[in-house]
Parts: sequence; C-alpha cells; structure tokens
Amino acid sequence: MEHSLALAQEIDFSMWGLFARATVTVKLVMLMLVVASVWSWGIIIQKLITYRKAKAEAAEFDMAFWSGEPLDGLFEQLGPQPNGQSQRIFAAGMTEWRRSHRQDGGLIAGAQARIDRSMDVAIAKETEDLQGSLSVLATVGSTAPFIGLFGTVWGIMTAFIEIAEQQNTNLAVVAPGIAEALMATGLGLLAAIPAVIFYNKLSADSDRIIGGYEAFADEFATILSRQLDS
Repeated sequence: MEHSLALAQEIDFSMWGLFARATVTVKLVMLMLVVASVWSWGIIIQKLITYRKAKAEAAEFDMAFWSGEPLDGLFEQLGPQPNGQSQRIFAAGMTEWRRSHRQDGGLIAGAQARIDRSMDVAIAKETEDLQGSLSVLATVGSTAPFIGLFGTVWGIMTAFIEIAEQQNTNLAVVAPGIAEALMATGLGLLAAIPAVIFYNKLSADSDRIIGGYEAFADEFATILSRQLDS
C-alpha cells in the first residue's frame, strides 16, 4: 500500500501532465473543447462591446431625433448611409419617403407601406448583425458537456484495458487514467457553462435592443403617416 502511494505521488497530476499522458482520442477531445472555449469567449467579449456601442448609439440618436430639429435637416446631416444602427433605420425610412414624392410634390400611392417595408428590411439587417454568432454559443453550451463525456468514457475504457493488460489494480495504475478521463468532462463543463450563461444574457440584450429599433420605427412611421394625411 505504501509502495502504491509513493508511486502515485511521483505521478504528475498537473493539467499538462494529464494531457501529455492521455490517448490521442482524449487529446483531440481536450483540444476541441479548449478551442470551443476560446472561441466562445471571443464571441462573448465582441458581443458585449457591440451591444454597449449599440445602446449608446441608440440613446444618442434618440436625443437627436426628438430634439425638435426638422427630420429633413437631420437626414441631411446623417446622409443615406450613416454608421449607427438606429441611424440606418431612420435613413431607410427617409430615403423611401423622398423617393415616394413625385416631381410635382405629390405622393406616389402606397408610400406608407413602402416606408414601413424599408424600415423592416433595415431592422432585419441589424438583427442579423446583432444576433450573428450567438448560435455558436448555443451550440457550445449544448454539445460541450457531451463531447467531454465522450472523452471521459473513452479515457476510462482505455484505463480499464490498461489495468486488464497489467493485471494490476493498485493506485499508481488506476489513478492517472481516471484523472485524465475526468479532465475531459471538466473541460467540457468549463466550455459549456459560460457559453450558456452569456447566450441567455446576450439574447435578452439583443431582444431589448431590437425591440427599441422596432418601437422607434413605429413612432417614425406614425409621424410620417400624419404628414401623409395632412
């Protein structure tokens, strides 16, 4: 017993040591999970920055829109291809508004419907940009534990085969294989938990931002509708 404990103490149980002793299959699983984790964190950081900028841009544009400045003047300042998300939705509506006027100053029939469609298309584009890559977080969150579990099952199977071949069940033989196998599950959870948490948070944040765009489009369409009626 003391001899087994001495041998076990001599074994390197660090993460690198466990990785180095693992089989090729388990190593591939571990590398896949590490890459998935790094990829997820890259998306998380990028989305947090993007959403913060989008919220700040929406608040700034909202102040400019309701400042009392004529809409034509605001559109001239921003141009047809502005940088901000809210600005692009506004520009899409104003561009179609101007296109709906005939040379004699009258309006082409169906102007309201075309303006609404133009802003809906602009919102759809912004939605795609905001929610892009969130599916990666959902995929990592749902599959990483199972990939880690596969690595664990494979590692334990390999450990039992090694035990059977050596016909030795002492701690020095059993412990390394079990530790390597469980490390795969740990990496799977390490990749999945942040992905799930931030997927839920970022999805809620994007829904709120998109809801703000839709509310603005409705308010803007109402303003244009009053001008059409007058």
